[in-house]
Amino acid sequence: MRAMRLSAYRSAEQDPLELTEVPVPEPGSGEIRIRINLCGVCHTDLHTVEGDIHPPELPITPGHQVVGRVDALGTGVEKFELGDRVGVPWLYETDGTCEFCHRGMENLCPNARFTGFHVDGGYAEYMLAKSAYALPLPDSIRDEQAAPLLCAGIIGYRSLRQADLRPGERLGLVGFGASAHLAIQAARYWGCEVYVFTRSEEHRQHARELGAAWAGGAEDEAPEQLDRAVIFAPVGYLVPLILEKLRPAGTLAINAIHMSPIPEMEYKLIYGERTLRSVANATYRDGEEFLDLAAEIPIRATVSEYPLEDANQALRDLKHSRINGEALLRIRG
Repeated sequence: MRAMRLSAYRSAEQDPLELTEVPVPEPGSGEIRIRINLCGVCHTDLHTVEGDIHPPELPITPGHQVVGRVDALGTGVEKFELGDRVGVPWLYETDGTCEFCHRGMENLCPNARFTGFHVDGGYAEYMLAKSAYALPLPDSIRDEQAAPLLCAGIIGYRSLRQADLRPGERLGLVGFGASAHLAIQAARYWGCEVYVFTRSEEHRQHARELGAAWAGGAEDEAPEQLDRAVIFAPVGYLVPLILEKLRPAGTLAINAIHMSPIPEMEYKLIYGERTLRSVANATYRDGEEFLDLAAEIPIRATVSEYPLEDANQALRDLKHSRINGEALLRIRG
């Protein structure tokens, strides 16, 4: 089969992924093999190929927003049948035994493994997944709409929850890419007024089209104080800028697996019982809840498709904010 593989860390401008022929994998106990139709392109993939975060071993096939059909079953699989349509998210598996797993916080499991990072992911024609962690997809959500939901959507949903967002509150979204353009649709569905902070005028216009009450830059003064905010851009200097805009007892959540250093800041920015919180991965339950919500709203992803062999170009376009919404790799279908 064809796969876009990472063998050495390089900048996106240097084509870090190579189109390679590799054997089609065979599922083991509890695994399913998926014939992939689409895979989303995520900032985590960009951090991986450029060496900001390091998989345990190279080479690796990135990609963790995978939509396809079950093509083969390993022993002991009862959850899925051949031909079922499934989605594979970032969380590949956990140990199921640690204190976090027992608390329903398996996103913090110290032995968790992640798709396209610890195991080969979806920049390929086939992949393996643990049947217990793969997500059945609602029939009402088409493949090209489902793929962005599996990471950008799920982690955006968890970010809104970790930001303590309540219906009708005023929300700030900082950065307006794949995750934020889905999160705004959930927030608007809950009756929230949304302000968007982003450098790109195209992204500002996209935000307004999706219901933002205001869009500007992070350095701009917001029309009103924010109740809650989520930072999606991996830029540490944004933290004090957004805390300045947050009301007392408000919450700022940071949705980033990798971030530049947060600068020293005055205590008054956090004083007043403001909460600053990171968002780390997502649980299986987050995925179930968000897919149900996405079908109910319904959430509509803005997507740009690329053939598998153009994965490097997709990563470059993502890096330089040339994409509204999410990039998808079309493998087949």
